[in-house]
Amino acid sequence: MNNENEELIETEHCGSVSSDRKSHHSDKVKKNLTTRLNRIEGQIRGIKGLIEKDTYCDDVITQIAATQSALNSVAKILLEGHMKSCVLERIQEGDLEVLDEVLVTVQKLMKK
Repeated sequence: MNNENEELIETEHCGSVSSDRKSHHSDKVKKNLTTRLNRIEGQIRGIKGLIEKDTYCDDVITQIAATQSALNSVAKILLEGHMKSCVLERIQEGDLEVLDEVLVTVQKLMKK
């Protein structure tokens, strides 16, 4: 991760009982993620507008790629925070099943 993202990852504790598990992001991380998602939401609306205006397909596809990249960036921030807090904590507690959970999550992220 780049320094911008590293500064925003603040490790906090996650509940270890599966039904009670929640992420516990700092206000700074939540604000960053919310800002990014608001921009992505705007990008999606923009893509819809491009389609409605019959914009050249290649230009629309370029905007879709940019939006996918922005979503991947949000996922990377979340994954890094998850690895540095929840996953680490569960491993330290002896819960190695979390590794399979992370592998499934990474596989989902890598699907194309």
